[in-house]
Amino acid sequence: MEEQIFQQRTDLTALNNAVLSIRNEIKKIIVGQDEMVKLIIAALLADGHVLIEGVPGVAKTLTAKLVAKSVNAGFSRIQFTPDLMPSDVLGTPVFNPREASFEFKKGPVFSNIVLVDEINRAPAKTQSALLEIMEERQATIDGKTYPMAQPFMVLATQNPVEQEGTYRLPEAQLDRFLFKIIVPYPTEVEELGILTQFNSMGNTRALDLINPALDAQQVASLRQQIKTQLIEEKLLQFIAKLIHQTRNHKSIYLGASPRASLAIMNASKAMAAMQGRDFVTPEDILAVVPSVLRHRIILSPDKEMEGITEDDVIKQIIQGMDVPR
Repeated sequence: MEEQIFQQRTDLTALNNAVLSIRNEIKKIIVGQDEMVKLIIAALLADGHVLIEGVPGVAKTLTAKLVAKSVNAGFSRIQFTPDLMPSDVLGTPVFNPREASFEFKKGPVFSNIVLVDEINRAPAKTQSALLEIMEERQATIDGKTYPMAQPFMVLATQNPVEQEGTYRLPEAQLDRFLFKIIVPYPTEVEELGILTQFNSMGNTRALDLINPALDAQQVASLRQQIKTQLIEEKLLQFIAKLIHQTRNHKSIYLGASPRASLAIMNASKAMAAMQGRDFVTPEDILAVVPSVLRHRIILSPDKEMEGITEDDVIKQIIQGMDVPR
């Protein structure tokens, strides 16, 4: 038994070194935004997708590209626009005159890490092309199923301010994102750090400074390890009770689904591993709850009129519960 525990802790040390390497690579460019970087790495380890929301210029896209560059795996970027068609994302059959038949030419979504920029600019028809891919890691085209390469992760960005020419994401698609990360403006000190950082870089491109810290095989191995993290029965009961509260709260019109319960469990396991522990604590759960739930609940119209946010209601629910110790 002691030998198994020792082996597991040794493995967690390797995981922590990998996480630290990714963070150090990103810090070469990004000043601040530690919470966003931490959650993106947690999602990568927990095999989840991330929706990043913030005003233009807060390094949403740059951070996503830097994370992708720090993992030595396939990367593609898709700029969503109102005229984008599903075939522009998935690919299309192309006629091969030599074989006198059609062969499928894969689209940009067939990669390891896929950056979808301004995801809310494409209509529902194109957004729906991601539903099967994000949940089942496969695409069915013309009756044939094409599996996605492993590891697979979607990083999507959206601007919450500009509403012209945008489309609300379907609830079914929002539910497929492990996290929704809200990116704030930097502080004045961080702003000065950004100016100093980019001034010192001169003509050097940001991405050229990033070295891969992990390869695809290592990511797959770490994901398997995350699944074996220990979580006590009382913490599972806490997660279930928390999700149940969202379905019976007076301020919430639509509560979270069972997928949210699984998301909290998997994300908290990743958070625990990133802290060097092979077991989950209540703090790990509380650290991920807002990012897991804020895009999965819909507030009642009267609460929205009052200016209450999803984060406010999530905070109320947690404060009214007994957190296990």
